Amino acid sequence: MSKYLKIKVAIFKKEIAGQARNGGKNKNMKNFETLAIRTQSDRSQFNEHSTPLHLTSSFVFDDAEQMRAIFSDEIQGNMYSRFSNPNTTELIEKIKLLEGAEAGWATATGMAAVFTTFGALLKQGDHVLACRSIFGSSHTILTKILPKWGIEFTYVDIDDTENWAAAVQKNTKLVFAETPTNPGVDILDLEWLGSFAKEHSLLYVIDNCFATPYLQQPIKYGADLVIHSATKYLDGQGRVLGGLIAGKQYLIDEVQAFARHSGPALSPFNAWVISKSLETLAVRMDRHSENAIKLAAWLEKHPEVELVKYPFLPSHPKYAIAKKQMKAGGGIVTFIVKGGLEKGRKFLDKLQMVSITANLGDTRTIATHPASTTHSKLTEEERQEVGILPGLIRVSVGLENIDDIIGDIEQALL
Repeated sequence: MSKYLKIKVAIFKKEIAGQARNGGKNKNMKNFETLAIRTQSDRSQFNEHSTPLHLTSSFVFDDAEQMRAIFSDEIQGNMYSRFSNPNTTELIEKIKLLEGAEAGWATATGMAAVFTTFGALLKQGDHVLACRSIFGSSHTILTKILPKWGIEFTYVDIDDTENWAAAVQKNTKLVFAETPTNPGVDILDLEWLGSFAKEHSLLYVIDNCFATPYLQQPIKYGADLVIHSATKYLDGQGRVLGGLIAGKQYLIDEVQAFARHSGPALSPFNAWVISKSLETLAVRMDRHSENAIKLAAWLEKHPEVELVKYPFLPSHPKYAIAKKQMKAGGGIVTFIVKGGLEKGRKFLDKLQMVSITANLGDTRTIATHPASTTHSKLTEEERQEVGILPGLIRVSVGLENIDDIIGDIEQALL
């Protein structure tokens, strides 16, 4: 390496390290809340306190040699925002620290994160073993899209641990699951699944959208990769779309190579919004969880409610496992109204404050009817298999006063 290039390498190492200044290097930064708030890009010459937006599609090089060295990966540096941007770098550094991961990558949406993971790590002839209870769009990727490229899948019930081993094939490459599941908030034992994946030499991928890294860190239980729809709780205010993938470096290298050329890039603006939102994730999740347990306990006593599911209710079948691997129960409560589909629709129509929308993880409480919306592409038989009954209502419990939330739901149940 020439003396010139050595100087350039030193400069760029300093610049790139500065893009996620503090990223866990400060010994006083040990706790989740502090890391989420204090991990940020290096200040510019203007000494701003809050990270600025870097709304640029490309970056300027000092000269031809620097440009060549960056494109050949001899030195790190920003060249094009489809590949990297100071705002996405900051966000990735945060999710790495908060999930306890070696590396990370950002995508335009949560489903882009799911598809990018599959696209990067699977090839024709591979087989995926998946928990039957997964989000509707993840189901569509497994059942409709991946088979076009010769990638097979098998579903296994979340509680049928004996049949997980029987479902493993010679070409099984990856195990994919959510916990808590969407929409039924079923709980899968992360520690058990980690041991299972290791025993069968499978990549272990967990969708951690409902719990967030504040309530649950699957990597501690052996997960190789963790996926987030950052649109949900990580943004937390229903403003922007985004996805995140965090995990082992060698796998993220594959994800990065796939994403840089297929193009599901997160915009710098959305990265900036989500990174700022992570500063309040802990306090928001505390309040979401506090409100949700109160609502769930109240619903259990209501005469018009047939069943309530919430991870931290003692009546939840996996209550002990949820308490072991989660800090709190999160913000999603599901319940079944008596009267089936017709009563469920009437309940939604009578809501006055609670929003009826397809999102979740917002500051505002949201109610949805999964059978006719998020999981409508499943057959009736498939919905029955994962507990999505006609009268099932999913509530994303917001940050409003709990008395107002309960008041609106109470009048809608009458």
